[in-house]
Amino acid sequence: MIPRYSRPEMVAIWSPETKFRIWYEIEAHACDAQADLGVIPKENAEAVWKAKDVEFNVDRIDEIEAVTKHDVIAFLTHLAEIIGNDEARFVHQGMTSSDVLDTCFNVQLVRAADILIADMEKLLAALKRRALEHKMTIRIGRSHGIHAEPTTMGLTFARFYAEMDRNLNRLKKARMEIATGAISGAVGTFANIDPAVEEHVCAKLGLEVEPISTQVIPRDRHAAFFAALGVVASSIENVATEIRHMQRTEVLEAEEFFSKGQKGSSAMPHKRNPVLTENLTGLARLVRMAVVPAMENVALWHERDISHSSVERNIGPDTTITLDFALARLTMVIDKLVIYPDNMIANMNKFRGLVHSQRVLLALTQKGVSREDSYRLVQRNAMKVWEQGADFMKELKGDPDVTAVMSVAEIEDKFDLGYHTKHVDTIFSRVFG
Repeated sequence: MIPRYSRPEMVAIWSPETKFRIWYEIEAHACDAQADLGVIPKENAEAVWKAKDVEFNVDRIDEIEAVTKHDVIAFLTHLAEIIGNDEARFVHQGMTSSDVLDTCFNVQLVRAADILIADMEKLLAALKRRALEHKMTIRIGRSHGIHAEPTTMGLTFARFYAEMDRNLNRLKKARMEIATGAISGAVGTFANIDPAVEEHVCAKLGLEVEPISTQVIPRDRHAAFFAALGVVASSIENVATEIRHMQRTEVLEAEEFFSKGQKGSSAMPHKRNPVLTENLTGLARLVRMAVVPAMENVALWHERDISHSSVERNIGPDTTITLDFALARLTMVIDKLVIYPDNMIANMNKFRGLVHSQRVLLALTQKGVSREDSYRLVQRNAMKVWEQGADFMKELKGDPDVTAVMSVAEIEDKFDLGYHTKHVDTIFSRVFG
């Protein structure tokens, strides 16, 4: 990803330096295990660790690869240059390139998942804080973009919290599923390497042993991982879309923090645009873009082909770097989001009590009026509000068919906003415990 949408800690996971360091650790731990089994001399295994504090020369490895056309061989050649050809002659004993590549890739994905999990926990903290802050801040709920019934801003934040909490569980499950390694040799039969080597290497790297690999780790694991990231991205867009709607001029119930010196438009000095949440919407598309290729990587020819390789070299870094940036950005947006409770009340009152129509409908049915007739009575008064700008309560009080079964006091009672918040505590206890 471009630096504009990147954060250093996640970028570092995907640097060539990090990759080659993990490759080296895989090879060195494998040599230790081979020596313990008596397959290679102990002194050769110990010699490999001479490169423990050496910084691998990426340019030199690229130079060798330009000739060999094979990245793992290029790395092994460079390692031999560092520790000596004789000392390095047992490195990669019985292994195949995918043992190194796949195990490394999963180490990188696990490390990336750890950052994403920490990101999500920070976002959850921000959402919870804002939910509690605005627990009883009344706003109009909307369905189809149209005023429905009253809700609270706290419930909106709580809804997003619950969704992101599910995403936290998805990330943890994705991390667990991807945390496997394979050192099983060509086509995964362990013909030239003992399974004990795999167990040793995986233990050292914090991975579980892949129960059965071919020449690669099964790609359904990776498909599930990137699918989880895609769901998280969609949830980010869900939150971002709500904020964008709330910031529309004719709504303005909330807006992104607008800092001193910030400018919204090169042409119109008055503009304060929801640029951060619009950006998040775009970034979500980039993360989801990786999901289908990851799914298509599952079906490989026989024990392996490399059709997955070019895909993963792109989507591994791109999705994790992008999602890390997006989660951090959304957390900042939520933390600083400016809320306008007065505008929320003003918006709800634009249609002069119309949002209480269901309460009146239910009250009429409880008074013995059929549901069909109740609906007709309420709707005909509601349409006067839509079409003539009338006051809903006033119209109901003036409708003899309504007042024949409901008193004025009973009609007025149905316009109590507190009625709609009586179960907020129950919902909050379900969400936050």
